[in-house]
Amino acid sequence: MTNHARNEAETRAELIDPALKAAGWGEVAGSRVGREVITIGRLQGAGKRGKQDIADYVLFYRGQKLAVIEAKKESLPPTEGLAQAKRYAGMLQARFAYSTNGHEQYRADMQTGVEGNVDSYPTPDELWAATFATQNDWRERFGEVPYEDRGGAWQPRYYQHNAINRVLEAVADGRDRILLTMATGTGKTAVAFQIAWKLFHSRWNLKDWRAGNEPSRRPRILFLADRNILANQAFNAFNAFQEDALVRIDPETIRKKGRVPKNGSVFFTIFQTFMTGTDADGNPSPNFGDYPPDFFDFVVIDECHRGGANDESNWRGIL
Repeated sequence: MTNHARNEAETRAELIDPALKAAGWGEVAGSRVGREVITIGRLQGAGKRGKQDIADYVLFYRGQKLAVIEAKKESLPPTEGLAQAKRYAGMLQARFAYSTNGHEQYRADMQTGVEGNVDSYPTPDELWAATFATQNDWRERFGEVPYEDRGGAWQPRYYQHNAINRVLEAVADGRDRILLTMATGTGKTAVAFQIAWKLFHSRWNLKDWRAGNEPSRRPRILFLADRNILANQAFNAFNAFQEDALVRIDPETIRKKGRVPKNGSVFFTIFQTFMTGTDADGNPSPNFGDYPPDFFDFVVIDECHRGGANDESNWRGIL
């Protein structure tokens, strides 16, 4: 006789975990099953917080969060956790939301709205194919590069992960203008660093991307800010890169070398440094003109609204 008295923890351990393992989750290279704290709870005052948002299962594959699974004890209907699964899938920007009691699985496609019972969990490759209609080699290359987690001391918040993935997906699709709007204190520099890290280690560059070739070199990335303090902060925040990969472009360095620096991978400067300078005869000539137009593969403009949002702003002139 089947015992239908399992509580939620037992349902997970005895029914759901084995089913996911049988489908290859955690077994197939690049796949992982995680329990994710999405938010730590709203501040309520007096040092107290509200209820945390914790997803029972998140299915990861090739660096992407593909599905959320909400588990309920086996005596409840399989759709009991569906609303919660959908909410979490929306927050994590995962395409699929599952609700289960361990015996039945109910799936919702967050993109098409199609819902219904499914016989079993898909394999990592099946779920990947269902999530992405078209294959993109760069998407997979980016996914193979893990986050630089500072020795386990850093993990992306869910919205940082979303921002990083959105940018990399846009790069993989060939978009050449990408805007990230993030509030103060949400880790814009950390997001920019992780994007640069993945571009660098996947060896993405414009020449090979446009030609459809295998990646042959590291990209050259420019970080533009409107104040030295911001450029210096970013330079220090990127210190996980090898020292010779980072280059600070400033007037003193240019004067000492007699030219703009070109050896490196990630360059940091401010608008004013790039917009000023002199040619060999001492006539005014912007420093950015000493770089070939295609020298930089990827340009990050920090606080672009502060640099001037109109068409005559400094950063638009540099671009």
